Amino acid sequence: MADPVIVRRVQTRAEFRVFLKFPWTLYKDDSCWVPPLVSEHRFKLDRKRSPTWKHMIGEYFIAWRGDRAVGTICAFINFRHNEFHEERAGFFGQFEVYNDQQAATALLETASHYLEGRGCTVLRGPANFSINDEYGVLVKGFDDPPVLVMPYNPSYYQKLIEKTPGFTAGMNLYSYNITLRKSEESGKIDQTFRVVRRNNTRRGITARILDRKHIDRDLQIVKQIYNSIWDNNWGFVPLSDKELDWMIRDMKRYMDPRLVIFAEVHGEPAGFLMAFPDLNQPLHAAYPRPGKPELLSRAQMFWHWKMRSKINRIRLPLMGVKEEFRGMGVEAAMFLQLYEFGASASEDTGWEIAEAGWVLETNAPMQRLVEAYNAETCKQYRFYERALQPALNAVYPARPPERRSPYRLPVSATQRVQSARRQFVSRQARLRSGLKRRPVIKMPVIKMPKMRVRPKIHLKFLRQQVILQRKKLASRVSSPTREDRFKR
Repeated sequence: MADPVIVRRVQTRAEFRVFLKFPWTLYKDDSCWVPPLVSEHRFKLDRKRSPTWKHMIGEYFIAWRGDRAVGTICAFINFRHNEFHEERAGFFGQFEVYNDQQAATALLETASHYLEGRGCTVLRGPANFSINDEYGVLVKGFDDPPVLVMPYNPSYYQKLIEKTPGFTAGMNLYSYNITLRKSEESGKIDQTFRVVRRNNTRRGITARILDRKHIDRDLQIVKQIYNSIWDNNWGFVPLSDKELDWMIRDMKRYMDPRLVIFAEVHGEPAGFLMAFPDLNQPLHAAYPRPGKPELLSRAQMFWHWKMRSKINRIRLPLMGVKEEFRGMGVEAAMFLQLYEFGASASEDTGWEIAEAGWVLETNAPMQRLVEAYNAETCKQYRFYERALQPALNAVYPARPPERRSPYRLPVSATQRVQSARRQFVSRQARLRSGLKRRPVIKMPVIKMPKMRVRPKIHLKFLRQQVILQRKKLASRVSSPTREDRFKR
């Protein structure tokens, strides 16, 4: 007889390590799963350091059968989302479980009870943790590894959630595969190009790539118009200035300037498009995991990215246009610029496919745009929700107070190498200036009694040593000098 399922909140460091490492246990035989870097996964879950948790509260839970973990979940409240949409919604994420309906139901019920006790009226998910991260459950396309920042899960997740009472489909999201090939090879694409070029000339629309010499200046345009582009989009939550700085700083590490497109209408910024090489492919080849040195994982990832690239596709996650310029063909102008470059550079870069997603099922204009380039639906994701009944004495919690420095980068192997390099450069500068080492300030040393085991320094012992030193100093000052003794 199997042990009963018991769901417990994560309270100790040992339990947090179990929560952290559980995905590697669950997906160890799944060839399509792409593991994250362990340091980034730990930083994402760190409620004290991660910037996402600045405006959230929540708890982690683990489902146990005896001494064996069989599932994990996180229940949280995103105050920024609730303030913007004027609701009291709760979310669940980090939902990982074996094909065990009892364990899955217990985890989802625990998340529901946790949020009902805090006054939430609806439960949505899965979300890890914002709309800019992994969102939804994969329900179609299990034979292909996920692209950068897209969710992946076993096929039975859909059944486990839908068989839990109260859960219904909230929104369907789609990803499209676009084969990058020259316009001469497809009459439909060639015709699309001609129509878009005529419209650009007639309306004064221009599209350009990111200027390498002025990267910071161009990225400031992204920061200025980011929140205004998606203000009416489903599930959107505006980002603060610090969050935008964090996002742009993170993008700089991975972006290819040739895949960042800006659109202007008569010289005024109208929108932008961002695509990224699919770094999940070199990450999948490196396969980081707990116990493996992360410096080695990063080196292998860099090798499969820059030296012998295994990347054959790009991902198009961000494209938006200001409201006053929508319906003019600005989106088509940026898409044309990206497609032309991708198709012409495919022989040099190895890029064959562009995956655009996700696209909401209600976003008909975007669906028509990608279908004009012979796009095919490759994956489908689903977002679930469940109505909650808060307890009569439930009190909606207050927003957590501001932390002093929530936007601190995690100390990773790369940062340690950079710190060692700065120390080396500083030492070389001192040697050139004639200083062999840093000036050392000599402090008085208190002699400690010799013991086999180093004792703890107690205040009483230090007080006695200070009194003894003062007495010695006083005796030296009060004792007669040699000249005084000679005069006597």
